[in-house]
Amino acid sequence: MAKKPAAADKKKAADNTKTISENRKARHEYEILDSLECGLMLQGSEVKSLRNGKVSLDEAYGRVKDGDVWLVGCEIPEYTQATIWNHAPKRPRKLLIHKRELVKFAARAKEKGLTLVPLRLYFNERGFAKVSLGLCRGKKLHDKRDTMKAKTMKRDIDRAMRRT
Repeated sequence: MAKKPAAADKKKAADNTKTISENRKARHEYEILDSLECGLMLQGSEVKSLRNGKVSLDEAYGRVKDGDVWLVGCEIPEYTQATIWNHAPKRPRKLLIHKRELVKFAARAKEKGLTLVPLRLYFNERGFAKVSLGLCRGKKLHDKRDTMKAKTMKRDIDRAMRRT
């Protein structure tokens, strides 16, 4: 029995993920230098709300505190059927990262001008909630304009190539 190549396994695993929320504004506002997949410590009612697709990453950011990384400002609304065992919608949530990744990632996050921004929240193929956390540097207004100009030029070139 032949063994599958590792690249095929990764592609298959990527197809099995279910994206809950994507922070598209972050890709416009920040230059993404590096990204890291993190697990989340959630309560049961939070998982139910995520399965319903209710989450907001717009104002969320990562914070390194006491040797741990926390997701702050992420709003997961209350699950209506959870009654008295519901969660607080904007509570800080601990991110699960290996120690060696934490040391490397947190050291870079403390550099001036860098911030940790959640890029995507999803369920992986095993059904665990994961966050793709990006190490980002804020773009200046002229950088945003350059990016938009480059996208427009690329789109125009692609249209011209399709016509011919």
